[in-house]
Amino acid sequence: MFPVARAAQSLVARGIQHTAVRQAHRKHQPTFHDKYGAMVLLGGATMFTAVWGYVFTQLKIEWGFSPVGRITPSEWRE
Repeated sequence: MFPVARAAQSLVARGIQHTAVRQAHRKHQPTFHDKYGAMVLLGGATMFTAVWGYVFTQLKIEWGFSPVGRITPSEWRE
C-alpha cells in the first residue's frame, strides 16, 4: 500500500474510533425525530393516501382517454 493511502486510512480509522468513544460516553437525549418521527411519518402517509383516494374516487377525471377516433374532422370550406 502506498504511504499516502496508508496515512489517509489510519486518519479515517482514528476519526471513526474517536467518534465512537465520544458517543459512548455521552448521555443520549431524545430529539424531536426520536420522539415524534414515526407519528409524523404515519400522519403524512395517512394524509397522502386520503387525498389521493379522494382524487381517484370522487373527482370526475377521465384518466388517459384519448380523443383519437371519437372526433371526426369537418369538411373543408374554401
